[in-house]
Amino acid sequence: MQEKNTGNSHHIIDYSTYVFVWVMLVGLTALTVTIAGINLGDYTLVVALFIALIKASLVIAIFMHIKLEEPIFKVFIAIILATLAVIFILTFIDYTFR
Repeated sequence: MQEKNTGNSHHIIDYSTYVFVWVMLVGLTALTVTIAGINLGDYTLVVALFIALIKASLVIAIFMHIKLEEPIFKVFIAIILATLAVIFILTFIDYTFR
């Protein structure tokens, strides 16, 4: 007889991966604080948001295990990010033309 897959498969990630990601998050946080103290003009916010995007991607991929989940979850994440981008763009347009 064949055993049925109950969908309770667990993804096993080494502790070293978690420690590496944690060190990366701490390092990127230190970099964000350092960038905030440097005057880059209009690019300070862009650099800080880019670093925040990298940190969020690490958290979503590793700690939330989206990297190892079914593709439908990745589609949902893409839809959420597209919606967020539209909201940011509309807000930016509204702010620019006031």
